[in-house]
Amino acid sequence: MTSSAAPGAGPTVLITGGSSGLGAAVVTAVAKAGGRPLVLDRQAPVGGVSWVECDLADTRAAEEATRRIAAEAGGLAGVVTAAGVDVPGKLADVDGAAWDRIVAVNLLGTAAVVRAALPYLERSRGTVVTVASTLGIKAVSDATAYCAAKFGVVGFTRALAAELAGRVGVTLLIPGGMRTAFFDDRDAEYKPGPDANLNDPADTAAAVMFALSQPPGCAVRELVVCAERETSWP
Repeated sequence: MTSSAAPGAGPTVLITGGSSGLGAAVVTAVAKAGGRPLVLDRQAPVGGVSWVECDLADTRAAEEATRRIAAEAGGLAGVVTAAGVDVPGKLADVDGAAWDRIVAVNLLGTAAVVRAALPYLERSRGTVVTVASTLGIKAVSDATAYCAAKFGVVGFTRALAAELAGRVGVTLLIPGGMRTAFFDDRDAEYKPGPDANLNDPADTAAAVMFALSQPPGCAVRELVVCAERETSWP
């Protein structure tokens, strides 16, 4: 990570969804590496990490929150868009507002945060790590909104990498299922079974740190990280 933080502080990395799941694992990894994690989320992260409350489905508010926290921190060395939501079900059964929110948080919120962060990342020659999913490259039933959003993140990130080449590092992370609370509120039919092969989010966070640690001019373009026997890949 290149440094853009105040003297005496480590590189500053903004993490969306940093209060839980993969986002929280990235916050921990950044802090352990000597960096300075910042969080955008609807709930406060643990450990006194600097954060701004934000609903990423409100894209203009997400932009403003990103600019605010970046300015207060004195810049950004990296952005990790780990926030994600899903409500699985057949298209006809998922409420329209819920369907729209899945796309808004996962795709439109990602683009909004990156858009607002770009001036800071260009100054630091920093890195963006977007978080897609194995369901961004493999479609399954009862996941039309999530697949649409994550397929969108894949396309967005690949286009972004071409657009920002030589100015900002861009990495697309494609994680498989992880042992997080992401599945907790689902109906039983959509929850992983007790013998499911899921990754520890700390292991996926380590891949994020690898991408963030690349020097300017060297980009890890795409990473697929999943449990060895996780069935969503390939």
